[in-house]
Amino acid sequence: MAFQRIVTRTLPDGKVCKVFPFHISLEGMETALLCKDDEDYDHLEKCFYVSAHMANCIVIIAIAMSNHGHCSLLAESIESAFNTASLITKRHSQYLSWKYKEKAVLARSDISVKYLDSDWYVRNALAYIPRNAIDAGSRVEDYRWSGYRGMFADGRCPEAVRRVADMSRREREAVFHTHEDLSGVPWLVNADGGVEPASACDYAYLESAFSNDQAFFLKTIGSVNVPEMQQMLVSSGRHSRTDTEMLAVIKQLADKWYHKTIPEMTPEVKARLLPYLYRSYRTTVPQLSRCLGMPRDVVAGLLSSMGAKTSAGKMVPMV
Repeated sequence: MAFQRIVTRTLPDGKVCKVFPFHISLEGMETALLCKDDEDYDHLEKCFYVSAHMANCIVIIAIAMSNHGHCSLLAESIESAFNTASLITKRHSQYLSWKYKEKAVLARSDISVKYLDSDWYVRNALAYIPRNAIDAGSRVEDYRWSGYRGMFADGRCPEAVRRVADMSRREREAVFHTHEDLSGVPWLVNADGGVEPASACDYAYLESAFSNDQAFFLKTIGSVNVPEMQQMLVSSGRHSRTDTEMLAVIKQLADKWYHKTIPEMTPEVKARLLPYLYRSYRTTVPQLSRCLGMPRDVVAGLLSSMGAKTSAGKMVPMV
């Protein structure tokens, strides 16, 4: 049977409907890791599953890395995908704040949602996700915090020891760091308390994308163009507002935070505002230059010194 990119699924709330494939990338700051130890990796991986469930979406495959994470999911709408992304950031930020007693750890993290609008895009995104394990110096099949091991396993979870649905509410809260009701999820956990991917991921969708051929999947993982996928999944699509719209945003912030008009803001004030605008509104260096009345190289240099990435995926130097 030919691969169907848009499929019908039963969502967590029981609704049967048409769903679409999306990709979510979470990029941490250079000075604030998303995961510092095994407990953090475990939480971020579970965060993908719990957040998708709360937003009424279905995870296809996900991976947790030290300073970034990726999740591909099936959602009824772009709004549901964005809700998942927002919940991932919120939940993991709250967890890091609780554990490390640091506030606003992910306040300037960069999260991106992309609609996978072609079969090629779907296959390469699904292969790119587990391929990230190589960057951690691990073989794809050995990386612990990836959904890879749930793929092409006929839905089997050989390491599973318990169903989440059989846990008490207090046990679920301890394992998942959430008060959300997870009594109805089909997930299984292993002896370490980790979620078995085959029980939480739509592995059938991924397998269908690769013609139910694991060799095809492995070949695509080995041949995926990493810079191209980083650009398409993480960095592209930053310019989402017209100059008029961005000027309105800056005018409002200048008045709210500094009680000034844009022309009245000093270079120092503009410099403080730059990283917030760049991270929160997914704008570009040329647009910031035009709207703030600053030379383009000055904007790029300031962002670079603060550690941001350019729309080309390179350290901006912060742009």
